[in-house]
Amino acid sequence: MQKSIDTIRFLGVDMVNKAKSGHPGIVLGAAPLMYQLYTKHMKHNPSDPDWFDRDRFVLSAAHGSALLYATLHLSGYAVSMDDLKDFRQVDSITPGHPEYGDTPGVEATTGPLGQGISMATGMALSEAFLRGRYNKKNFNVVDHYTYTLVGDGDLQEGVAMESMSLAGHMGLNRLIVIFDSNDVQLDGPTEESVSDDYKQKVEAMNWDYQYIGDANDLDAFDAAIEKAKASERPSFIEVKSVIGYGASVAGTSKAHGAPIGDEEAEKMRSDFNYPYKPFEIPRDVYEDFSAKIEANGPRQQVEWQEVMEEYGEIHPKDFNALENIIHHSVDVDFKKVLPDVKIGSVDATRASLGKALDALSEAIPQLIGGSADLSGSTKVKGLDGNFAGTTPTGRNINFGVREHAMAAITNGMTLHNLKAFAGGFFIFSDYMKPAIRLSALMHIPSIFLFTHDSVAVGEDGPTHEPVEQLSVFRATPHINTIRPATAIEVNHALRYALESKETPTAIVATRQKVETTHDVSYEAFKQGAYAVNDVKNPDGVLIATGSEVNLASEAAALLKEEDIHVRVVSMPSMELFEAQSDKTKEKLIPSNVKRLAIEMGSPQMWYRYADDVLGLSRFGKSGKGDEVVASLGFTKENVVKRFKAL
Repeated sequence: MQKSIDTIRFLGVDMVNKAKSGHPGIVLGAAPLMYQLYTKHMKHNPSDPDWFDRDRFVLSAAHGSALLYATLHLSGYAVSMDDLKDFRQVDSITPGHPEYGDTPGVEATTGPLGQGISMATGMALSEAFLRGRYNKKNFNVVDHYTYTLVGDGDLQEGVAMESMSLAGHMGLNRLIVIFDSNDVQLDGPTEESVSDDYKQKVEAMNWDYQYIGDANDLDAFDAAIEKAKASERPSFIEVKSVIGYGASVAGTSKAHGAPIGDEEAEKMRSDFNYPYKPFEIPRDVYEDFSAKIEANGPRQQVEWQEVMEEYGEIHPKDFNALENIIHHSVDVDFKKVLPDVKIGSVDATRASLGKALDALSEAIPQLIGGSADLSGSTKVKGLDGNFAGTTPTGRNINFGVREHAMAAITNGMTLHNLKAFAGGFFIFSDYMKPAIRLSALMHIPSIFLFTHDSVAVGEDGPTHEPVEQLSVFRATPHINTIRPATAIEVNHALRYALESKETPTAIVATRQKVETTHDVSYEAFKQGAYAVNDVKNPDGVLIATGSEVNLASEAAALLKEEDIHVRVVSMPSMELFEAQSDKTKEKLIPSNVKRLAIEMGSPQMWYRYADDVLGLSRFGKSGKGDEVVASLGFTKENVVKRFKAL
């Protein structure tokens, strides 16, 4: 056992030394915890990393990626010795911080501190919901735990505290946090920046707290894990470790983020009585890992599959629903389920969003989410009551005013097979952006539903009026941002978000009412832009999104009175339109005519399609919404004036 632990340590040291970059301190200090977790406590199968009923492990202290990669390799995951030698190299599957989809056994992309523990909270929430919804007497088809290893830095981030607060409130008792407590961070001892009493802090948030004085005391660690598994609350296990254990710089910040060097590594090998060369693995270490892991996960997976087969015979409806969830499949006829919208109907697109979401939730049992204390305004709310430890089948999550955590928890739920959504005012996407960026980086289809999309918010003033947010989202790679103009576009946007397999979606809706003046097919909508009116050879083009599409149509009617015939283009999604061919884009928005874009937001990105932009390069105002909009130039008369000036 000790040789196996030391092998994790030295593999990590060798990886960091070879790369001349990385974080050896946590590898040396926390290796015993990882060894014991993977060989004794976790239910997992390295030959099938995606087995649904596996335990999840999230490395929230993601700078310790070498620790995770070494453990995965020794455990039998498809992480080869060459992969370890390519640590932190271009196009390797062992990047500097763990990336979901790159490395077998990595459950989430972590790196920004606090995000990992928050996604783990989402995974534990998903497990609790699915367990409550699908387990039957004698059929525990959902039965696993979520572990996360955190460091001091994680617990200093606000997003982690938000997530822990919510997890404690909900009683997510399958969530087990292991705190690698070494009292050191990059800039020096933690006492220079924090003096929290973690026991009091986590117990006040309704967590169980345990303390282990030495990371090498595996008997104490075993007992703590077993106690955590039996708890009715989430568990927090603080384990005192020595950063850089065994190195000459042990216990100091010098051990945190720099290679210890080949000479120091050789001295440590002698001190540890570990007579093996860099990247040399004793055969009995592989055998130790294999024997212990084979006795757990693979056998348990076979037993689970047998239970699932019997479950399918006795509970076929629930079995089919769970199978859809396991395989990330949405089995719904959108045309039949989505609300019917009549031309001429008037409603805020936030209201249309709420109606469509409710209808889809009736048909899609894995659709779950909520708003950050704003569901009365956003209309974004889950069905079947509120989720809690005592009501685990509720699909509405009362996130409270926790936007940071809400987005990260939504990512965790998405990673754990659910169709998860988060709702809020668009201005507060600023709080959510780090997690939304990670959803895009992970290529997962999280759904973010925003309302109060512009300066038309009015009375709440510029602090609550988005201006630059649309551009920020559109500049973020691999996310689809959709700003629907009508209730019909809202229906299509939600359908697109739910059909997405690899891309998160942000849908941005109005507070103010808009009229549904025209129809559009789903196929046309999916191209990202389409013509609202029928003008074959236009004198110009007006391009708009959201409520400004109706404004463009009103301006087009005025121009028509002057015998100027313009095409009105609704562009709900720049990303989807950019994916079209140059021929398609040129046909819809000819470059040889006048082109004016209209949107109540930052104008910069519109110049790829337009000669001029009626946008906003300033913050908004406080006042009645329609008066604010008019005072900033968003009137049909001003649109005509700007177009004619081209």
